[in-house]
Amino acid sequence: MSSKRSIILMACAVLAVFVYFWGLGDYGFIDPDEGRYAEIPREMIETGDYITPRLNYVLYFEKPPLHYWLTAGAFMLFGENEFAGRFVPVMAGLGCCVLAYVIALKITRSKYSAGLAGLMLASSILWFGTSRINTTDMTLTFFFTAAMTCYYFWNVNGKKLCLLAFYALMALAVLTKGLIGVVLPGGIALIHLIITKQYRKILPLFSPSAIILFFVIAAPYFVEVCRRNPDYFEFFFIREHFLRYTTTIHARYEPFWFFIPIMIAGFVPWTGILWDALRAIFGKCRVIDSESGAFLGLWLFIPLAFFSASGSKLITYILPCMPPLAILAGGAMSVLEGKEFRRFIIITSAILIPIALTGLILSSMKNDPDFNAMAIPAICLSVMLLAFWAISLFAGRKENTAEALCVVALLAMFAASGAFTVEAKLLSRKDIAELIPNDTENIVVYHNLMQGVSFYAKRRIITADTLNELEFGAAHETLPGWFISGSELRELWHLGRKVVALSRRKDMGEGLRNVLGTPPVREWMTSADVMFANF
Repeated sequence: MSSKRSIILMACAVLAVFVYFWGLGDYGFIDPDEGRYAEIPREMIETGDYITPRLNYVLYFEKPPLHYWLTAGAFMLFGENEFAGRFVPVMAGLGCCVLAYVIALKITRSKYSAGLAGLMLASSILWFGTSRINTTDMTLTFFFTAAMTCYYFWNVNGKKLCLLAFYALMALAVLTKGLIGVVLPGGIALIHLIITKQYRKILPLFSPSAIILFFVIAAPYFVEVCRRNPDYFEFFFIREHFLRYTTTIHARYEPFWFFIPIMIAGFVPWTGILWDALRAIFGKCRVIDSESGAFLGLWLFIPLAFFSASGSKLITYILPCMPPLAILAGGAMSVLEGKEFRRFIIITSAILIPIALTGLILSSMKNDPDFNAMAIPAICLSVMLLAFWAISLFAGRKENTAEALCVVALLAMFAASGAFTVEAKLLSRKDIAELIPNDTENIVVYHNLMQGVSFYAKRRIITADTLNELEFGAAHETLPGWFISGSELRELWHLGRKVVALSRRKDMGEGLRNVLGTPPVREWMTSADVMFANF
């Protein structure tokens, strides 16, 4: 690779880091996910209990603790703020891009192909968006990707240290999101050895020392949390694993093909290369041999099939499939020419032009304050997508076309980042929480958990007419008065204590006024919420 090309790719990498961190702490936590995953580690720090997760001070067993621990560490390092809350997923997202580069470099033996793989992953819209949201999914994906990296190197060089690291990272993935952290990476590794007829490596894969290391890392937490909380095993391992996968208990059912359009849309603006990326699985790419293609294909399609068969589906479940897809795409893009490049242009045109034009048209049509606020980032993103298409069309297969596309793709992500600020105005509880008077005795949220209120108020919140994901914790609550009905809220309102009651304007603002029965003494409104006070 020429020194000029190396400098350009390095500059793109620096641009990616800048885009990912730009304005990271400038907007409030977006409910429900960010409010939840900020409040749980905040409560761990406050109570000093890092074993039993709690949300709004009641038991919350839906996820293991590693993401909470890492976020708590970021809070201790940077303060309890939005930047710290999003630091872990951003670092995990960028870390996966580095890992994609490392594997791609080993597979393709080309710094150019590897650089494109990392940059294409960083500048795909689903990856970028999820990296800047405080959830467990990107943290899981990092440990998943790191585990697959170590497995690949063990498979290539046979070094025991790589195998031990594979098991250690699977243990960390289990501590992040449960058994899928070992089922999926382990399943991919085993099936890969079988498919590629590497039967002699199957027994070494199940090295006793590696298995012991896995349990040394993963087991102590689960033993201790079950000792302290006898209901943990049934809730976490039965309900949140078996029932979540086999039933629609969480009301997140989607059709089997749900993730296919998600993957296509999530890889924008690079969707045009997907066909050639998939062809690379079968050795139809000069820099990716058929054996490496088989490994990447299994890494891509086994999680896709696993989650497609689940009774519970969320968009972010597809994230572990994206690093191998980016490696395949980077390899394909690095050698794209002739009819393959023309195909890339045709598919890019078919995908990006409708998306961009739709964004431009809708941004100028609807007269709604919330909708109009999203117009600026939508217009900027649409313009950058059109620029991406124009470069691919008019620049042709010149020496630095791919690098120019990387720059425009990253600028498109930068343009899209403005949507987070707009979304926070609609879904963050920061603005309304900052209006709560200091001498308030009771804070009540009505008909919606409004997760971020606890984080910003730094205290426990009474919930009225809603349990939702706090149902399990509420059932184990021993103190009365924290989970109340609408009629009990009316009684509390008239007891003479200083109470504020909050609700989302769009959903239940008038409903809350009717429940209270008496005109509030004071009323505040933000763009998203309403708050009443009886003092």
